[in-house]
Amino acid sequence: MLISISFVAFYFIYSYFNPYKVDFFPKCPFLYLTGYKCPGCGSQRAIHYLFNFDINHAFKENMLLVISIPYLILGAYFDSIKVKTEKQLRVRKFLFGQKAIMVILFIVISFWILRNIL
Repeated sequence: MLISISFVAFYFIYSYFNPYKVDFFPKCPFLYLTGYKCPGCGSQRAIHYLFNFDINHAFKENMLLVISIPYLILGAYFDSIKVKTEKQLRVRKFLFGQKAIMVILFIVISFWILRNIL
């Protein structure tokens, strides 16, 4: 129940208030200290735009967040399945196993570097 209420509050706050224009949203400490964007910079604005169905602006704010949404939904789906078949376990291990974690780490670090040099 508390999770549902939290999600609804999160949805309404991020739907109605643009983090770019309102000061009560937390700012990125990495950006503040270094002047460089971290992989999460722009996520709050991207969430605002996604909740308002503006995918183009969301993609411009944080491309990695927008691209990762289907992957995160799939992960939540695999976690919610009570009885898992052998095929589901193999797919889950392929997509969320140790090798996949290393690939995701490489993608995040590459995104972090590229967004600061381009």
